[in-house]
Amino acid sequence: MHDSWIAERTGAIDVSSIRKVMELAAKLKDPVNLSIGLPDFPVPEPIKAATHQAIDDDRNAYTVTLGLPELRSKIQAEARRLYPSHPDRQVIITCGTSGGLTLALLCTINPGDEVIVFDPYFVMYPQFVSMVGGKVVIIDTYPDFQIDVDRVRAAVTPRTKAIIVNSPANPTGVVHSRERMKDLAQLALKHNILLLSDEVYRMFSFDRPFSSPAEFNEDVLVFDGFSKGYAMTGWRLGWCHGPHALIEEMAKLQQMTFVCAPSMAQWGGLAALDVDMSGVAAEYKKKRDRMAVALKKGGYEIAGAEGAFYLFPRVPQGSGSDFVAEAMRRNLLLLPGSIFSRRDTHFRLSYAASDAVLQRGIEILQKM
Repeated sequence: MHDSWIAERTGAIDVSSIRKVMELAAKLKDPVNLSIGLPDFPVPEPIKAATHQAIDDDRNAYTVTLGLPELRSKIQAEARRLYPSHPDRQVIITCGTSGGLTLALLCTINPGDEVIVFDPYFVMYPQFVSMVGGKVVIIDTYPDFQIDVDRVRAAVTPRTKAIIVNSPANPTGVVHSRERMKDLAQLALKHNILLLSDEVYRMFSFDRPFSSPAEFNEDVLVFDGFSKGYAMTGWRLGWCHGPHALIEEMAKLQQMTFVCAPSMAQWGGLAALDVDMSGVAAEYKKKRDRMAVALKKGGYEIAGAEGAFYLFPRVPQGSGSDFVAEAMRRNLLLLPGSIFSRRDTHFRLSYAASDAVLQRGIEILQKM
């Protein structure tokens, strides 16, 4: 093989440290794994049953590129209910939320275009932007992880093409207020900037009602999915809705790449939309409360933690990477904050785990 075979764009992509931790976890004996954002509850039975039925009924062929009409129609109806003044808003079913973000950035970002990302960020955001030739513009949100819209305004240049916002947020658990989302949405509208809103953790907003910036800007591109709320991470099923013309461009690209999201998973997704998951959300709030109280009692500083299923504590001393390495020596798997940030002062833990595992984690962290 020749090195010249590899495209330059791949050089901008780093192997995720999350994958390395998953590989390590597979080798350890009974680790206390609070590292990965995997729901610890099973896929609800009605979703499984609908998917089994679709397979048994031989509904296994391609769907249309935009997605199963029945599923799209249901999501479209909810989007119209939430945003009645957005007649141009259209839905596409994607191969996971990440698949939707990839399509959107490929369709909109030219080489050299700037994309604003908030630090801490979901690990893939800078990678996505670099992959399509864009320039990542990082806006720091420490220590409270709140978006300062004045700092966003100051960062806008003639090259600014898009802003990516995530609420409830991974890794911090921040749920941005309605007022902050309104200010950000109106800023994007004023400067003709595409605002991409990743809302995959929308179901897990514990301390305040969830607010989408799409409420204040009809051009906001919204991303959501079934992975986190319904434990369907491996099913690779998400959706996106936004301006008709942009969704049509994403559909063209999906047709030439993924073709469509997995058809049997789409039938499962249709059933999922009728499943009440509020009980699961309530259980996760209890897990959040338990972990946050225990860690604060142990002296850890925690900001955010209002949603999703993550805490992002500051390490008591030293770097986040050193702290996580010491935790691993104690059979506790965490993720260093440097995976999600240009700083190395924090660590991320997921409380999407059984109560027994959470208790073991608490005991180790309090000793540390």
